[in-house]
Amino acid sequence: MTSSTAQPGTAQPNTIYPSTMYPSTMQDFPLTITAILQHGRRVYAEHECVTWTDDGAPRRATYAEVADNADRLAAALLRLGVQPGDRVGTFAWNTQEHLEAYFAIPCMGAVLHTLNIRLFPEQLTYVVNHAEDKIVIVDDSLLPLLARVAPDLQTVEKYIVIGDGDASALGDVEVLRYHDLLAAESPGFEWPQLDERSAAAMCYTSGSTGNA
Repeated sequence: MTSSTAQPGTAQPNTIYPSTMYPSTMQDFPLTITAILQHGRRVYAEHECVTWTDDGAPRRATYAEVADNADRLAAALLRLGVQPGDRVGTFAWNTQEHLEAYFAIPCMGAVLHTLNIRLFPEQLTYVVNHAEDKIVIVDDSLLPLLARVAPDLQTVEKYIVIGDGDASALGDVEVLRYHDLLAAESPGFEWPQLDERSAAAMCYTSGSTGNA
Protein backbone atom coordinates (compact mmCIF):
# COMPACT_ATOMS: atom_id res chain seq x y z
CA MET A 1 0.00 0.00 0.00
CA THR A 2 1.23 3.50 -0.90
CA SER A 3 0.93 6.26 1.65
CA SER A 4 -0.03 9.81 0.59
CA THR A 5 1.87 11.23 3.51
CA ALA A 6 5.23 12.72 2.59
CA GLN A 7 8.21 11.43 4.46
CA PRO A 8 10.04 13.91 6.69
CA GLY A 9 12.47 16.06 4.72
CA THR A 10 10.96 15.29 1.29
CA ALA A 11 8.98 17.61 -1.00
CA GLN A 12 5.65 16.68 -2.49
CA PRO A 13 5.28 17.17 -6.26
CA ASN A 14 3.32 20.21 -7.51
CA THR A 15 3.59 21.89 -4.12
CA ILE A 16 4.94 25.41 -3.63
CA TYR A 17 6.92 26.12 -0.51
CA PRO A 18 7.21 29.93 -0.16
CA SER A 19 9.80 29.70 2.56
CA THR A 20 12.24 28.02 0.17
CA MET A 21 11.69 30.27 -2.89
CA TYR A 22 14.45 32.71 -3.83
CA PRO A 23 14.56 35.51 -6.43
CA SER A 24 16.38 34.63 -9.62
CA THR A 25 20.02 35.63 -9.80
CA MET A 26 19.71 36.36 -13.55
CA GLN A 27 20.10 39.97 -14.64
CA ASP A 28 16.85 41.90 -14.45
CA PHE A 29 17.38 43.99 -17.57
CA PRO A 30 15.01 44.92 -20.44
CA LEU A 31 15.91 43.06 -23.63
CA THR A 32 15.68 45.95 -26.08
CA ILE A 33 17.46 46.87 -29.30
CA THR A 34 18.67 50.01 -27.53
CA ALA A 35 20.72 47.79 -25.22
CA ILE A 36 22.36 46.16 -28.25
CA LEU A 37 23.13 49.56 -29.76
CA GLN A 38 24.65 50.92 -26.57
CA HIS A 39 26.63 47.75 -25.89
CA GLY A 40 28.12 47.88 -29.37
CA ARG A 41 28.98 51.55 -29.00
CA ARG A 42 30.68 50.89 -25.69
CA VAL A 43 32.46 47.58 -26.31
CA TYR A 44 32.99 47.36 -30.09
CA ALA A 45 33.42 51.03 -30.99
CA GLU A 46 36.40 50.42 -33.28
CA HIS A 47 35.01 47.37 -35.07
CA GLU A 48 33.92 47.97 -38.65
CA CYS A 49 30.75 47.87 -40.67
CA VAL A 50 31.72 47.25 -44.31
CA THR A 51 29.41 48.05 -47.22
CA TRP A 52 30.35 46.65 -50.62
CA THR A 53 29.47 49.16 -53.32
CA ASP A 54 28.49 48.67 -56.97
CA ASP A 55 32.05 49.30 -58.17
CA GLY A 56 33.39 46.61 -55.84
CA ALA A 57 35.15 49.01 -53.47
CA PRO A 58 34.34 48.54 -49.77
CA ARG A 59 33.04 51.48 -47.77
CA ARG A 60 33.99 51.27 -44.11
CA ALA A 61 32.64 52.81 -40.91
CA THR A 62 33.34 51.98 -37.30
CA TYR A 63 30.55 50.81 -35.04
CA ALA A 64 30.95 54.08 -33.12
CA GLU A 65 30.24 56.00 -36.33
CA VAL A 66 27.22 53.81 -37.07
CA ALA A 67 25.89 54.43 -33.56
CA ASP A 68 26.43 58.20 -33.89
CA ASN A 69 24.55 58.17 -37.19
CA ALA A 70 21.72 56.23 -35.58
CA ASP A 71 21.55 59.07 -33.05
CA ARG A 72 21.38 61.59 -35.87
CA LEU A 73 18.75 59.67 -37.80
CA ALA A 74 16.52 59.32 -34.75
CA ALA A 75 16.80 63.06 -34.09
CA ALA A 76 15.93 63.79 -37.73
CA LEU A 77 12.93 61.46 -37.70
CA LEU A 78 11.68 63.03 -34.49
CA ARG A 79 12.02 66.47 -36.07
CA LEU A 80 9.99 65.18 -39.03
CA GLY A 81 7.15 64.21 -36.72
CA VAL A 82 7.73 60.48 -36.20
CA GLN A 83 6.13 59.43 -32.92
CA PRO A 84 6.19 56.20 -30.89
CA GLY A 85 4.32 53.49 -32.75
CA ASP A 86 4.59 55.17 -36.17
CA ARG A 87 5.73 52.88 -38.95
CA VAL A 88 8.81 53.83 -40.95
CA GLY A 89 9.45 51.75 -44.06
CA THR A 90 12.83 50.90 -45.52
CA PHE A 91 13.33 49.98 -49.18
CA ALA A 92 17.05 49.42 -49.31
CA TRP A 93 19.99 47.10 -49.72
CA ASN A 94 22.12 45.64 -46.93
CA THR A 95 24.16 48.78 -46.30
CA GLN A 96 25.56 50.89 -43.50
CA GLU A 97 22.62 53.28 -43.79
CA HIS A 98 20.13 50.44 -43.53
CA LEU A 99 21.87 49.22 -40.36
CA GLU A 100 21.63 52.73 -38.93
CA ALA A 101 17.90 52.69 -39.63
CA TYR A 102 17.61 49.24 -38.00
CA PHE A 103 18.85 50.86 -34.80
CA ALA A 104 17.37 54.36 -34.96
CA ILE A 105 13.76 53.53 -35.77
CA PRO A 106 12.92 50.92 -33.09
CA CYS A 107 15.18 52.50 -30.47
CA MET A 108 13.23 55.77 -30.70
CA GLY A 109 9.98 53.85 -30.18
CA ALA A 110 8.80 53.77 -33.79
CA VAL A 111 8.32 50.55 -35.77
CA LEU A 112 10.76 49.50 -38.48
CA HIS A 113 8.93 48.13 -41.52
CA THR A 114 11.34 46.39 -43.88
CA LEU A 115 9.88 46.34 -47.38
CA ASN A 116 10.76 43.45 -49.68
CA ILE A 117 12.33 44.93 -52.81
CA ARG A 118 11.31 41.83 -54.81
CA LEU A 119 7.57 42.04 -54.27
CA PHE A 120 5.18 42.55 -57.16
CA PRO A 121 3.91 46.16 -57.32
CA GLU A 122 0.40 45.29 -56.12
CA GLN A 123 1.82 43.46 -53.09
CA LEU A 124 4.20 46.27 -52.24
CA THR A 125 1.33 48.75 -52.46
CA TYR A 126 -0.78 46.61 -50.17
CA VAL A 127 1.80 46.20 -47.39
CA VAL A 128 2.76 49.89 -47.31
CA ASN A 129 -0.87 50.97 -47.13
CA HIS A 130 -1.89 48.28 -44.68
CA ALA A 131 1.01 49.10 -42.35
CA GLU A 132 0.28 52.82 -42.79
CA ASP A 133 3.93 53.70 -43.28
CA LYS A 134 4.48 57.37 -42.53
CA ILE A 135 7.94 57.71 -44.04
CA VAL A 136 9.88 55.44 -46.40
CA ILE A 137 13.69 55.38 -46.52
CA VAL A 138 14.78 54.28 -49.99
CA ASP A 139 18.10 53.60 -51.69
CA ASP A 140 18.45 55.73 -54.83
CA SER A 141 19.25 52.67 -56.96
CA LEU A 142 15.78 51.32 -56.07
CA LEU A 143 13.86 54.48 -56.94
CA PRO A 144 12.51 53.09 -60.23
CA LEU A 145 10.92 50.18 -58.37
CA LEU A 146 9.34 52.35 -55.70
CA ALA A 147 8.23 54.97 -58.22
CA ARG A 148 5.96 52.39 -59.87
CA VAL A 149 3.76 52.27 -56.77
CA ALA A 150 4.31 55.76 -55.33
CA PRO A 151 1.03 57.20 -56.71
CA ASP A 152 -0.93 54.49 -54.88
CA LEU A 153 0.72 54.86 -51.47
CA GLN A 154 -1.91 56.52 -49.31
CA THR A 155 -0.14 57.20 -46.02
CA VAL A 156 3.45 58.06 -46.98
CA GLU A 157 4.15 61.69 -46.14
CA LYS A 158 7.86 61.84 -46.97
CA TYR A 159 10.61 59.86 -48.68
CA ILE A 160 14.17 59.85 -47.42
CA VAL A 161 16.55 58.96 -50.24
CA ILE A 162 19.95 57.36 -49.61
CA GLY A 163 22.21 58.75 -52.34
CA ASP A 164 21.95 61.53 -54.90
CA GLY A 165 19.93 59.83 -57.63
CA ASP A 166 17.04 61.57 -59.39
CA ALA A 167 13.92 61.15 -57.22
CA SER A 168 11.50 63.15 -59.36
CA ALA A 169 9.63 59.98 -60.32
CA LEU A 170 8.31 59.73 -56.76
CA GLY A 171 5.85 62.50 -57.54
CA ASP A 172 4.70 65.37 -55.37
CA VAL A 173 5.46 63.83 -51.98
CA GLU A 174 8.30 65.59 -50.16
CA VAL A 175 11.73 64.07 -50.81
CA LEU A 176 14.59 64.49 -48.35
CA ARG A 177 18.18 63.30 -48.61
CA TYR A 178 19.48 60.92 -45.98
CA HIS A 179 22.93 62.44 -45.61
CA ASP A 180 21.57 66.00 -45.57
CA LEU A 181 19.27 65.09 -42.68
CA LEU A 182 22.11 63.51 -40.72
CA ALA A 183 24.43 66.46 -41.39
CA ALA A 184 21.92 68.77 -39.69
CA GLU A 185 21.87 66.71 -36.48
CA SER A 186 24.36 65.83 -33.75
CA PRO A 187 25.08 62.56 -31.95
CA GLY A 188 23.91 62.17 -28.38
CA PHE A 189 20.23 61.40 -28.92
CA GLU A 190 18.40 60.77 -25.65
CA TRP A 191 16.94 57.33 -26.22
CA PRO A 192 13.64 56.70 -24.43
CA GLN A 193 13.27 53.91 -21.89
CA LEU A 194 11.11 51.47 -23.82
CA ASP A 195 9.05 48.58 -22.58
CA GLU A 196 10.80 45.50 -23.94
CA ARG A 197 7.41 44.29 -25.20
CA SER A 198 7.01 47.33 -27.44
CA ALA A 199 6.83 46.62 -31.16
CA ALA A 200 10.24 47.06 -32.78
CA ALA A 201 9.85 45.84 -36.35
CA MET A 202 7.38 44.29 -38.74
CA CYS A 203 7.64 42.32 -41.96
CA TYR A 204 4.91 40.99 -44.24
CA THR A 205 5.22 37.55 -45.83
CA SER A 206 3.39 38.57 -49.01
CA GLY A 207 4.61 36.74 -52.07
CA SER A 208 4.23 33.29 -50.54
CA THR A 209 1.07 33.76 -48.48
CA GLY A 210 -0.88 36.42 -50.37
CA ASN A 211 -1.70 39.70 -48.61
CA ALA A 212 -0.30 38.80 -45.20
